[in-house]
Amino acid sequence: MVTMSLCMIVKNEEQALGRCLSSVQGLFDEIIIVDTGSTDRTKEIAASYTSHIYPFDWIQDFSAARNYSFSLAAQDYIMWLDADDWLREADLDKLKALKQTLDPGIDAVSMDYLLAFDPMDQPTAVIQRIRLVKRSKGFRWVDPVHEWLEAEGNLIYAAIAVCHARMHTSADRNLQIYEHFIAQGGSLTKRQAVHYAMELSANGRYERAIDMYRTLIEDPAAGVEDKLDCCDRMAHCYHELGRKEQELQALMQTFIYDSPRADYMCRIAYCFQEEGHYEQAADWYLLALKLEKPTKQMARFNPAAWTWIPHLQLALCFGKLGQLELAYEHNEIALSYKPDDKNLLDNKQVLEQYLSNRK
Repeated sequence: MVTMSLCMIVKNEEQALGRCLSSVQGLFDEIIIVDTGSTDRTKEIAASYTSHIYPFDWIQDFSAARNYSFSLAAQDYIMWLDADDWLREADLDKLKALKQTLDPGIDAVSMDYLLAFDPMDQPTAVIQRIRLVKRSKGFRWVDPVHEWLEAEGNLIYAAIAVCHARMHTSADRNLQIYEHFIAQGGSLTKRQAVHYAMELSANGRYERAIDMYRTLIEDPAAGVEDKLDCCDRMAHCYHELGRKEQELQALMQTFIYDSPRADYMCRIAYCFQEEGHYEQAADWYLLALKLEKPTKQMARFNPAAWTWIPHLQLALCFGKLGQLELAYEHNEIALSYKPDDKNLLDNKQVLEQYLSNRK
């Protein structure tokens, strides 16, 4: 059996850290906490789980802090988590099993990262991240903001999910880091430019973000997933600006670069639905249902768009159109995915009442 270190960097995480560490308690052979300047109870909470707590002077560089945490590890493999990450019990069991059976020839392990959830606690945004690496390989973190772990060699995917729910953030912290870097004459890589545009959008600077996304899309070196992601994010900016037609155009632009995806088709449908164009919306949701769930990895993936969301929205659209039998049919299909969903159960009751009154 291999041994594992957990390495984390934290600052003022008293609201989240206990949940994270308790969710993996008893798994790791050591837990290393690098604190970058907490002024709350973070270090006190960490001390309940480990004695390996180290200070690190914050230098506007997340990779530097993470690389320092990795340098302190002593076990065969290193896993990283953020303070607002946690593992569900089933995934903890899977990770324990992986620890028991992992081939020491494996260099890195990718896992699912669940970034958002619906009211029934089902994931609506899933990506994959390199989560576990062999210490002897000396893999390094890259980029000061939105850092990523540069790993290569014998990589595998494990069907283990890490959940994420941001507890707090300094709204313009990352933006300040990027703009300080640019002001000092720094040149952004393509990846950094994408994340800079994301930070501009997060801070309400939508026009500037749109300009950057357009430039990135037009870059001949941009890959398919990069272009799709930029179209997606550009559509969000237009939505926030209330520019519906351009939002729709940005979503339609995804068809230029790849086969239709249910994620985008549901959003196109919702654009029509918001404007009260229920027939057009229903047509797009029905088209989304004809797509097969992809097996290839995508930049971002919303499982709900490929399963129950089109049926839920079709129930609403057909209800608005007076086609109650179809509305009931699609609500029932949505319930097959989410049998305890209160909204769907309420829909069922209302629709059954209307259909009964027609007889």
